[in-house]
Amino acid sequence: MAASTTLTIRISPELKAKLARLAVLCKRSSSYLATEALTEFVADELPYAESLVSAMADVEAGHYFTQEQVKSEIDRVLAAAAANRKVA
Repeated sequence: MAASTTLTIRISPELKAKLARLAVLCKRSSSYLATEALTEFVADELPYAESLVSAMADVEAGHYFTQEQVKSEIDRVLAAAAANRKVA
């Protein structure tokens, strides 16, 4: 078994009761189910949080496009595509 450590959290009595019921139905411990839920949550949320930090660093460094720049580029690409359709 992998090494583990203890984490104490506060949850509502209702959530604790639901977790206990789920543990009985799944024939697993509440601790196991909580660990699985936290593992999945962290796996989903950590990349998102890290990308936000990275994106904010890019913005602070001036690496971004304004709405006007994006609209101008879209208009340019659409005009070029329309011109290509007329030629073809």
